[in-house]
Amino acid sequence: MRIDKFLKVSRILKRRTVAQEAAQAGKISVNGKEVKPAYRVKVGDVVELAYASGTVKFRVKELRETVKKDEAASLYEVIV
Repeated sequence: MRIDKFLKVSRILKRRTVAQEAAQAGKISVNGKEVKPAYRVKVGDVVELAYASGTVKFRVKELRETVKKDEAASLYEVIV
């Protein structure tokens, strides 16, 4: 699954276009490497997303095309 779609489906970012813009601006890295919006994320990948207020780091646990709002957090686990 593309990183921009995963960020939208998991509800880490609200819209796919926001995820695409973040990737193009170099704010998303997977396993320590900056990635483009089309990067194929896999289960076990460690994703780091830079916000204006800090960064969030999480591990991909599951990939699904669609998910209900209350199940979205089950797709990833936050790493401190």
